[in-house]
Parts: sequence; C-alpha cells; structure tokens
Amino acid sequence: MMRAWPVIAAMFLALGGLSAVAGYEMALPRAAAWREIAWPFPRDGWPAGRAFRCGAAECGTEVEAYLRPKLGFCNCDSGVADDDEVDRVADVDMIGPRFVPLGAGDVVDVADMPGRIRVYRLDGSRTAIGIAVSHRCDLMAVAAQGRGDAARVQRVTLRFLASQEVRTWMAAAMEGR
Repeated sequence: MMRAWPVIAAMFLALGGLSAVAGYEMALPRAAAWREIAWPFPRDGWPAGRAFRCGAAECGTEVEAYLRPKLGFCNCDSGVADDDEVDRVADVDMIGPRFVPLGAGDVVDVADMPGRIRVYRLDGSRTAIGIAVSHRCDLMAVAAQGRGDAARVQRVTLRFLASQEVRTWMAAAMEGR
C-alpha cells in the first residue's frame, strides 16, 4: 500500500501537467494579441470604424475584425430582428461582394448589446463573420474575416469583442452623439 502512494502522486502530477499544457495550447488569444490597423475600406455613408488584426501565431489563424457604430440606424423597438438585417448592415459586403451564408444566424450579446451573428463563406476560401448588435436606436456593425475554420474565426472574434478594452470603446462609441 505504501508503494502505491508515490505512483498515484506521480500520475496525478503528470495528468495535471498535461491538462495545463493542453489548456495553454487551446486557449484563445486575449485582446493584447490584436493590433490596430488602418481602416481598409473606401468611404461610404458612415464614418470609418476601427480595424484590428490578430496573426496566425497568436490566434491560430489570421483574423481581421472591423467595427463601427452606425448611430441612428437601428429599429428602436425591435433592434436587430433577423438574419436578413445582419446581411444588410454588418459590413460583410465591404470585405467581398460575393458572400454566402453558411446557415441561419444566432442570437448574440456583445458588450451588453443584443443582436445577431451569422457566418459566411467569401470567394470560396475565406470565412466571414457578420455581427449586428443594437443599443436603443443605434447599431454596432462588426465584420471579421479569416482563412481558418469558421468556428475558430467566430470564437476568436467573439473573444476579442468580449475584452474589456473593446467593450469600453464600443460603449463610448455608441454614446458618442
């Protein structure tokens, strides 16, 4: 019985170490992994937003996210009502004019704002994420793109949007009248 104790302890430590390594390897990047880049799109009816990039080394795949408020643009009563609205307002068309939804969207909450998220295929090889959330009569449009697995691009983007830095900026931008 006394000889079994060191073996059990060693196994416990080994499993704990393997779990820690797996957790580290599978962890999604923090906002610090993202760097701001210039707004890459031409002017349209809305002010330029903010654009960010996370490299493959930090995010597991290269992802770019584009965020901008569209003040006074949302239905004050229903907010973002359906997938058609996400298709129209989330700025995915600025990334590429040929985008195809991969399925129905889902309800999402970003920075305490309700809305919808939808995944798209761009030009056959890239994944895009469209997010539209609302606060009162204002809309926050988020578009992201990456070459990786759609689920990973979505997870990385949502994790970035959940960071305190981005949440703080979104709240200020939505109150920026």
